[in-house]
Amino acid sequence: MPILTYPEAMFVGLLQGVTELFPVSSLGHSVLIPAIIGGSWGQDLSVSKPESPYLAFIVGLHVATAAALICYFWRDWVRIIGGLASSIRYRRVATANERLAWLIILATIPVGIAGLALEHAFRVFFSKPVPTALFLCVNGLILLASERRQRARAAAGLEPPRAQAQAQQVPQYQQVPQYQQTPQYQQTPQYQHEQYQRDQRHPQGQEHPQDKPHPQGQEHPQEQAERTEHAVAADRRLSAMGYKRAILIGATQIAALLPGISRDGIVTVASMRTGLSRQDAVRYSFLLSTPVILAAGVLKIPDLFGPLGAGIGGQVVAGSVLSFVGAFLSVRFLTKYFGESKSLRPFGIYCLAAGLFSLVFVLAFR
Repeated sequence: MPILTYPEAMFVGLLQGVTELFPVSSLGHSVLIPAIIGGSWGQDLSVSKPESPYLAFIVGLHVATAAALICYFWRDWVRIIGGLASSIRYRRVATANERLAWLIILATIPVGIAGLALEHAFRVFFSKPVPTALFLCVNGLILLASERRQRARAAAGLEPPRAQAQAQQVPQYQQVPQYQQTPQYQQTPQYQHEQYQRDQRHPQGQEHPQDKPHPQGQEHPQEQAERTEHAVAADRRLSAMGYKRAILIGATQIAALLPGISRDGIVTVASMRTGLSRQDAVRYSFLLSTPVILAAGVLKIPDLFGPLGAGIGGQVVAGSVLSFVGAFLSVRFLTKYFGESKSLRPFGIYCLAAGLFSLVFVLAFR
């Protein structure tokens, strides 16, 4: 039985972490890249083999990717899980957090049932290079068609222009002229008193250690407060979408069982199709991805500690670490990217080009 090597494990771990959250299909890349490289990679990294250690290896990658999402959105998940707890405790669905918690649960049920029933069949019959390349092309066309529709609606005045969409993301207090230059927390008497004391201890022109710029990579308290305010406002909007709409959007994740179709991509497109802004659609796709990816990993943990996982413990750890890092950096980049109202079009072009290249390569040389 082929055993995963460390180079294979580290490469696939990083690939999984990055492509899982980009709308380009991580499963599609996991099928196509080993097939293109060929040799031992094509044998060791085959997801269609029923008894391959690669299947156990993927379990660790899924758990690591979900852990990265939870770490990045931990404040949001604390609020959402708190809303679920209060909803169960008081037998009500009254607040935005309580509604959003149930929307996520209900939206996850269809793909959960479909995954348990169809995952094996889809993996065995469709996780081949040719159908995967075709599905990746379809994924690209879906993204491109969605962006074309958005532009058409914006031109017709049915969607807010990009500048207005960005303005909608600015906290309300920053849109008031008298507060444009002063963050809200700096207007409190306590902050002003502390600022007065700092000025007394350190005259003008002398830098206080607390006033130094934050090290690169660390979020400024003001930026953190603004990001939290954006998240809370977005969750209020998401919680108002209604149960039927949330379930329909969540059901589109079933298509992502096909290698080449991106879960985050299809959810984002479906959410935008039902009227959500691009930023809210992407956020909702990340929130829905977390329980699905985590469940996919946790349910198959016995495989990781069973015969399939024998002899690949070190490879699982190495791949999972890189998967965590790749996923965390990806969600951080994508949140900022789509927060600036940028388009899905580059990802659609990439999927179409990569799918066509893979199809031609596999048919011509494999």
